[in-house]
Amino acid sequence: MPAVVLTFVNYLLIALWVAIFARALLSWFDPAYRNPFSRVLFDITEPILAPIRRLLPAMPIDFSPLIALVVIGIIRSLMPA
Repeated sequence: MPAVVLTFVNYLLIALWVAIFARALLSWFDPAYRNPFSRVLFDITEPILAPIRRLLPAMPIDFSPLIALVVIGIIRSLMPA
């Protein structure tokens, strides 16, 4: 793969990681996602988190953001430098 593509994918994964992390933090303060910024984060991250959530057993705490962050970290570590 060309270096430009790898760099783009790396930055895309970083942005996704930040969005998921920010959504997890904002869920403590705006769990209904009423704020427009919270809503944008929800719309960006829900397509990634929903399939993970469906695979997990029902629990009182949603671990899908944590799993998504770990998977993104693994993907980034496996990418060639």
